[in-house]
Amino acid sequence: MKKISILALHLGYGGIEKCIVNLANTLCKKYDVEIATCYKLYEKSAFKLNDKVKVKYLNKELKPNHETLRSALRSKNIFKICKELAFSTKVLYYRKKTMVQYIKNSDSDVIISTRDIFNYWLSGYCPDGVLKIGWEHNHFHENLKYATKVINSAKNLDFLVLVSSELQKFYASHLQNTGCMCIYIPNSIDELPRKVAQLKEKRLVSVGRLSPEKGYLDLLKIFNKLVKNHPDWTLDIIGDGAEKDKLKKYIEKNELSNKVTLHGFQGKEYIDKVLDNSSIYLMTSYTESFGIVLIEAMSHGVPCIAFDSAEGAKEIINSGENGYLIKNRSFDAMIMKIEDLIKDRDERLRIGKQARESVKKYTSSIVGEEWITLIEESDIYD
Repeated sequence: MKKISILALHLGYGGIEKCIVNLANTLCKKYDVEIATCYKLYEKSAFKLNDKVKVKYLNKELKPNHETLRSALRSKNIFKICKELAFSTKVLYYRKKTMVQYIKNSDSDVIISTRDIFNYWLSGYCPDGVLKIGWEHNHFHENLKYATKVINSAKNLDFLVLVSSELQKFYASHLQNTGCMCIYIPNSIDELPRKVAQLKEKRLVSVGRLSPEKGYLDLLKIFNKLVKNHPDWTLDIIGDGAEKDKLKKYIEKNELSNKVTLHGFQGKEYIDKVLDNSSIYLMTSYTESFGIVLIEAMSHGVPCIAFDSAEGAKEIINSGENGYLIKNRSFDAMIMKIEDLIKDRDERLRIGKQARESVKKYTSSIVGEEWITLIEESDIYD
């Protein structure tokens, strides 16, 4: 049985981490799978891992000190700043040292890197004969400095897996004269849920990390306008992150506390239940490499509306058929489309049915076969 190693920063909350767990759970049905993770942020993975998947924590005692460092910088206390900077340097030193040691001593047949920094280390320290795969999740969103980092990090890998066809074309054009081949494999979800949302409830929903690029403050501004004409509709936001306090303040200031619920981070069963009792899913991200939350909502038959600034949404939604894309981040256009669906349940049901049908290709059984083909028949891409 082949051994597959996946290099991870941590197994806490995050889109990349969720994708890592999904892939590990899929591949462990055929391979010996181990996740090597730099940090142990929690006692167990934030997302449910199959018992067959082994996890190796490389730094059990060390954790990033982003919050305490930011606090020290705000305090302008030189002693605290120096102390936190010294600890941060120590964390980064051991992050590299332990990951490089893991790669050097690996007995795996395949190693999958999930960060550009890991790509460099995998290229430089991997034993001969190991299949080296980079897995890029982020869209550079016109940030060519970031794109260049990814390109340079992948030059000596065997493959770079991209989660959208747009990214595959971009990176393939920049890596064509290297030994690295770019492959498009989308992210996956579990099999389609048996239960389908009835789309009767007057509830809007959005799921994701509460960070600036996800546009949740924009979502609240949109809902604040919408609810004036539709006071019986509510909004559920599931997720946690740096902007939570800012969102809370906006909700309180605009007297939306009885209309908007911030659920915090929740597990799959909880999210599934909320989706089953929702009627419209909203995405207001400024950038989105793939949009796995979209396909999860669509798998429940929930119609989705997204700004087309979220590149991943354009990969998934065919506007007017299985969802709607709103151009130019127009709040008014988003509100009009939400109102159209609020007023027409038959249209919600039509879009939801098409959405559910269209995401069958993203189920783990189908996407998993693409990974297995890459692992087993990598020579066919040469």
